[in-house]
Amino acid sequence: EIWFHIHSLMPMEDSARAACVSRTFLRSWRHHPYLILSKETLGLKPNASGKGDVWAFTTKMDLILKNHSSAGVKTLELDVCECRDLNPCYLNDWLQIAITPRIESLTLVLPSKYEEEYNFPCSLLFGVNGNLIRHLHLTYCAFRPTVGAGCLRSLTKLHLSSVRITGEELGMLEMIESKAPNLSTFNFTGDNLVQLSLESLQVKNLDMDCLDEINFLNYSITKLPYMVPNLETLTLSSYNEMVNTPTVAAKFHHLKYLEIYLDRCLSPEYDFWSLASFLDASPILETFILINSMESEPVFEDASNMRQRPEHKYESLKDVMIFGFCSAKSMVELTCHILQNATSLESITLDTINDQDDEDNLGRCSLTPARKTGECCYLSNGMILEANKGLMAIQKYIAAKVPSTVELDVRGPCSRCHTLETR
Repeated sequence: EIWFHIHSLMPMEDSARAACVSRTFLRSWRHHPYLILSKETLGLKPNASGKGDVWAFTTKMDLILKNHSSAGVKTLELDVCECRDLNPCYLNDWLQIAITPRIESLTLVLPSKYEEEYNFPCSLLFGVNGNLIRHLHLTYCAFRPTVGAGCLRSLTKLHLSSVRITGEELGMLEMIESKAPNLSTFNFTGDNLVQLSLESLQVKNLDMDCLDEINFLNYSITKLPYMVPNLETLTLSSYNEMVNTPTVAAKFHHLKYLEIYLDRCLSPEYDFWSLASFLDASPILETFILINSMESEPVFEDASNMRQRPEHKYESLKDVMIFGFCSAKSMVELTCHILQNATSLESITLDTINDQDDEDNLGRCSLTPARKTGECCYLSNGMILEANKGLMAIQKYIAAKVPSTVELDVRGPCSRCHTLETR
């Protein structure tokens, strides 16, 4: 039992390697409660045909899960997104083994074509087997729990991405209702906005990405304070914002972290200045991140007519990061407004490049030598010129307004990869 406990605390790969030493260690490995299974963790390298990979993957998966069937798995992360030719019958067999009354966390990442082909076996999850599950993460499948199937009462985190939930796909999904009393994290990615009915007041983390929804930010600031009043972190992605974000009386009284992503297809007339409404509605906000992918018109020449709202003070705001900072007048106004009213601000990052390949937004390869890809993402001449205009706007209108107590981090195009091409 001591060896079992020690091996349960080891990383999965180390515990599996130790199983080669002795039969005692092998028995310990077969009781390892945390399984993270993918081509990478199984040591399989991709090949041109992919057929050999599927055979090797299914063989190893069968062996590992069947050897763990008697012990019961607490955590299963199964990533088969690269096995496009995998027979769904294997998935059902593996889930049948893994989903027991002991399971607490389940992550299933499937190839995109499975959204049309695979129905998640809800009957395995609802009932005694789901009593302890706290974390459920599903991608690219159909998820159809039947009426009266039961309630995942221990669920605290739910992530559904490209998941079909409607009964017969006769119409669009209109509502997601959750009665899980301990749900604290909810992530939603879909084409259209759905009505949320989250009975749990414990929801503290919300991430919503609605690809085809018009004016999603408008909806978020007017509805979410009432629907999820205890939010502490909020991430919103908008792709079709046609009107400016309104000022509202409702408050996010507990919100500390806010991230807003704006896509290129937004209206060119969109007013970045109106995003200050989110800051006004979040009295204890500490971190604000804006990721902008849309192009804009250059900043005005006269800085004397910038809009101001001196009645709004952000006493808790400490960190601000703007990726894809542009030279639009309203972007400059929003930044200056934050600098003038965030009395506790400690740092502000203004990055004129929105590098989608840099998942941590750490900067260019010339700034980050350890960058995995070894080079920056491609930028057209127009994008480089836009970034340089953003740098000029920062230098001309913003830099002098940064208090001495605030750390300013300005990032521009990579000096090695982002040079203008001449013809």
